Amino acid sequence: MSEPGLRLDKWLWHARFCKSRTLAAKLAGAGKVRIAGAPVFKAHHAVKPGDVLTFPLGPHIRTVRVLALGERRGPAPEARTLYEDLAPPGAATPRADPAGPRPTKADRRAIDRLQDGEEP
Repeated sequence: MSEPGLRLDKWLWHARFCKSRTLAAKLAGAGKVRIAGAPVFKAHHAVKPGDVLTFPLGPHIRTVRVLALGERRGPAPEARTLYEDLAPPGAATPRADPAGPRPTKADRRAIDRLQDGEEP
């Protein structure tokens, strides 16, 4: 007998990663969710405890391990017990702009004077 599983879209909805089951089904159906590194293209793919899911959520890539399947879509504290966050969104450092901040108007005028050969 195989282990019990839950539909991927239902689990994403139960764990509160998606606001509605329709959005969860679209995320799963678009092939944006990976289970153990393999892309999934079906919302009805079975998720079992121990599976590692990777999917985009806003500006972050979420990586979570399924701990439980869940019976219902409960409050957020209950939903957090369904998974272990392997790469929390705050863990990655924000990318700095390689060029730095934009120059101010005074900075731009100073740059123009230097390029024209004038003394600052």
